[in-house]
Formats: sequence, C-alpha cells, structure tokens
Amino acid sequence: MSLLEVRDLATHFFTRDGVVRAVDGVSFDLKAGETLGIVGESGCGKSVTALSILRLLPAQGRIVGGSVRFEGMDLAALSEEEMRKVRSDKIAMIFQEPMTSLNPVLTIGTQIAENVVRHWGAGWREARERAREMLELVRISDPRRRLDEYPHQLSGGMRQRAMIAIALSCDPRVLVADEPTTALDVTIQAQILDLMLELKEKLGAAIVMITHDLGVIAETAQRVIVMYAGRKVEEASVEELFARPAHPYTRGLMRAIPRLDLDAEEAGRRARLAEIPGIVPVPTKAIPGCAFASRCAFASELCAAKAPPLFEQGSGHVAACWHTDRVLEAAA
Repeated sequence: MSLLEVRDLATHFFTRDGVVRAVDGVSFDLKAGETLGIVGESGCGKSVTALSILRLLPAQGRIVGGSVRFEGMDLAALSEEEMRKVRSDKIAMIFQEPMTSLNPVLTIGTQIAENVVRHWGAGWREARERAREMLELVRISDPRRRLDEYPHQLSGGMRQRAMIAIALSCDPRVLVADEPTTALDVTIQAQILDLMLELKEKLGAAIVMITHDLGVIAETAQRVIVMYAGRKVEEASVEELFARPAHPYTRGLMRAIPRLDLDAEEAGRRARLAEIPGIVPVPTKAIPGCAFASRCAFASELCAAKAPPLFEQGSGHVAACWHTDRVLEAAA
C-alpha cells in the first residue's frame, strides 16, 4: 500500500489577471522508504504540488479538485487543527531558502525545540536535548553551542542542515524537500544530498525531492515525475527515464544538460547547449490539447486539439504524448 496517494490534484490561484491553473490534474503514489523526484522548469507546478499536499497555500490559492491521502487518511477533509498535527509530525517540509524560512529572532535551538514541544508535548528541557541530538545527527559541529546561535550566525550549508534538523525532529514518515540545494555551492550541495540520503536510510522516511536539476534526481531518486505547465507529462524509474525519455519535453531537458566534450574543447569548438524553442503557455488560459504542442518538433494537429492521456511505455513508465513511437525512434 502507498504511504501517500495523490489523485487528479488541481490547484488554482485566483488573481486579478484570471485563474492560474498552477497544478492541473496531477496523480502519483509514494511508497514507504522511497525517494520520488519531481522535476521541471520554474513555474511548472512542482512547489505548488508540495504546498497543496501540506495545505500551505497562500490566500489566493485553492485546491479545486482531486484528493491527497496519507496512510488512507484524506488530508483535504481534516480541520486546520488536525492538519497542524499532521505537519512536521507525519509529513515535514524542507523549504527552498532557509534564510527566509528560519525565524531570524529565535535561536536555532528554540526553533527545533518548539516543534518538539508542540507535536510531542515534551517539556522544554527534554525538547532542548532533542534539538541538540538533531543538530548532532545532521553533523553540525559543536551542537550544544549552536543551539544558542541565530540563523544569521550560520553559513548557508549549516542553515540548510538546521532546516533538515527541524523537519526531522518529530520523526516524520514523509519528507518533502523543495529545491533543498538551490542556494548552495556545488560542494555544499553534494554534502547536503549525501546527508539526506544517509538520514533516509537511518530513519526510514520517504522523500519527495522537488528540483529543476536532473543531476540531483539522478543521484537521489528511484522514480521521477516530469511536470510541464502544471501537468504530469512523464513518469518512470530514474534508470528508464535517462535511458529512454519518451516525452519530447523530457528529451529537451536531457539535451539541455551541459556536457564536457573533450574533443570539441581541445579543438577550440565549444558545443552550444541545445535549447527548447518557444515559451511556456500562459497559465490563465485553458489549454485544449498538449501544453507542449507549440514548442514541440513532433507536434501534429491532434496534439493541439486534444490533450494526450498517459500512455504505457513499459513497466511503470508512462508518457503523455500522442507520438511516443516517433520520439523514441528519434532518440535511438
């Protein structure tokens, strides 16, 4: 049985310019102990999907369709008070930018401890000790001293470790990581990813890894969902996705990954990155067909007129494209 089941999730933002279809019918399952990657360019609906699961949408955002079930429990049917108990205790989130997520006027120890007090009902002394243990777990040096330091006193990598410590402080079953390494340099990024995978193995939590970086997905996830314009366009195991991308958008993302061509480098010819032509469709307008049709080299009249369903491409591999046979043939 799946730990988390998302079915036909639709989240819209009601703005002055119209209704923004940020998430448009997304479905997926997350099994216990699994790492699921959600990848796509900025604005494709990755983060809104995560915020919808946790019901942390801003005032203008609303879930207008679908369901989110955690261990069989319908999260949309819970009261706000019941949902607060689920957050951090059952499902925790690591936000994109720790400096804006951590409270600048509270010490790191206080921010971890108050989470433990709220969800576990622990005393303050016990919660402080738990906070020290968590800082030790995420490998922050001299954890007892760091308890009394403020976010601005920590480096970017240490702040992200503190965010992970807060998220894991109540032993959640699911950890949602929204671009957890975006603001970090490459060395620290690798350390944070290694730490998250190590903690996953140690604590047995399932992870939803949200990123625009296919390299991060290749290193961390077992399965991956590719999103475009609020829709799921492909889902597969990581190995299958990188070996046989069946959707033209996925193929475009793969071709846009920078590669070091040694022969071209030595000859003084630097290979130009492949780019996806065109622009993302306006999210306030209904899209009758495939959202990627206007930018796709394989598109036909059918693509513009009718949205494709998710076609089976193999065991656990699906792609929303009318012409997957041509896409796979071109990639061969």
